[in-house]
Amino acid sequence: MTTKYKDIQKMNLDERNKKLKELKLELVKSKVGASKTGSSKTKEIKRIIARILTFNTLEKKEVLNKK
Repeated sequence: MTTKYKDIQKMNLDERNKKLKELKLELVKSKVGASKTGSSKTKEIKRIIARILTFNTLEKKEVLNKK
């Protein structure tokens, strides 16, 4: 499940956005499942989402600085 920073760097923007949508959907599902069972991976999913969003922000800043 874990997506490392190196893996995120290898992805292009479309792949990262697709992964982000999948993770957000999985987060919703895990929250529903956690209310029933008590076990959840929400913390791990949130961390991966944060990594992807951070990488996207840094990439946008680099593009703006080059202009």
